[in-house]
Amino acid sequence: MGSHSHTPADVSHPGPHDSHSHDAADPAYIAAHIGAYFKVGAALLVLTGLTVGLSYVDFGSRSMNIIVGMIVATIKASLVAAIFMHLKGEKMTIWRFLIMTAIFAAGLFFLTMLAHSDPILGTSHTTH
Repeated sequence: MGSHSHTPADVSHPGPHDSHSHDAADPAYIAAHIGAYFKVGAALLVLTGLTVGLSYVDFGSRSMNIIVGMIVATIKASLVAAIFMHLKGEKMTIWRFLIMTAIFAAGLFFLTMLAHSDPILGTSHTTH
């Protein structure tokens, strides 16, 4: 029954499992991230203004209006996810989970659309 000496890992150098090789306490690192946050915040404000402005434009049909609005909303959501949720620097595993979640959610929306467009006999959709 030999004794094993466990020494703490050297935390000054990033290990093979550490994807970020930065010092979070470094003022330059913090300043760069704060700058990115302000830029994304400004972009979100501009895109929100664009969304409001586009809501007054007629693109020919209600469907086209919705598609244009969803394109702007997707750009805004992508900015939030990449910068504020820190997905820009994440490992591929996180992206795989995110992609599978999006596919699953799209499938649920598609099934809902199918159920609404082809109701079961004897049922009806009523609006009040």
